Amino acid sequence: MNDVAVSQDDRNLAMLTHLSGILLGFIIPLIIWLTNKDRPEKAWLTAQAVEALNFQITIAIALVGCSVLAVILIGALLMPLVWLFSLVFSIIAGMAANRGESYRYPVALRLVK
Repeated sequence: MNDVAVSQDDRNLAMLTHLSGILLGFIIPLIIWLTNKDRPEKAWLTAQAVEALNFQITIAIALVGCSVLAVILIGALLMPLVWLFSLVFSIIAGMAANRGESYRYPVALRLVK
């Protein structure tokens, strides 16, 4: 799904926002969202930052759940799967953002609007 013309700088920043979650969690998406949320000309970038932020919050909640379940061993087995899930979908989202397309993660709590 192609959106209205998005600048290359916004595409690159959105791609970084999605990919940064692999190593830095929700920090970069939060910063991008906070610095751009009141700028109407950055609506597409803000929407991508919110999407990445919601996904990384969802991943953080899943990892906390896995940590709790690690007591009975299943959490220790699920943790790498959650990280792999995050890796794959962050890369897919980053590639879509680089093309200027909006991306919606298939599994993400919509906590930030």
